[in-house]
Amino acid sequence: MMIKLSLLAATALSLCTLPAKGADIEAGKAKAQVCFACHGVNGNSTNSMFPVLAGQNARYIYLELRDYKEGARSNPMMSPMAAALSKTDMQDIAAFFESRKPVSIPFKADPARVKLGFAKSEEVLCTMCHLGGLKGQNEIPRLTYQHYDYTLKQLTDFKAHTRTNDAGNMSAVSKTLTDDDIVNISHYISSLE
Repeated sequence: MMIKLSLLAATALSLCTLPAKGADIEAGKAKAQVCFACHGVNGNSTNSMFPVLAGQNARYIYLELRDYKEGARSNPMMSPMAAALSKTDMQDIAAFFESRKPVSIPFKADPARVKLGFAKSEEVLCTMCHLGGLKGQNEIPRLTYQHYDYTLKQLTDFKAHTRTNDAGNMSAVSKTLTDDDIVNISHYISSLE
């Protein structure tokens, strides 16, 4: 009985990593070519203003694209890019980026800040949503392999309520953070792979 349950659990877990139903990774690769200008080849951004999309959860990417398209999230570059995308386009692009392998970011995190950031992340229970190693799940983003500057800006935007497409979860957490906490957590996240 235990073996059957283990096999069933392993099968269910493996299905969680499949692309969205009907998503076409190859079509997504063709559709994502325009994304490479900012997000890097295969989603490995080399510009710290733009997030790394390689290996990011497809569900999260899809929801963010949808939010840009519908105006729930606004950015002068991304909003117009998402405006013309269909649901299928967004699903294909998301599946493609999820299928790519992220590469290490050349950022030298301060060990003292990493330690403080880890402690604060434990205190505010980051792993409750982002899971162990901050690998993310479904609509909760993977935070590993992300640029320090991008992470710092997102946490700052959540705290300032200039980014609000999170159903209030990150806004609630970030309002408890000091500016130093945000810097420390950003160092910690940027040290993860």
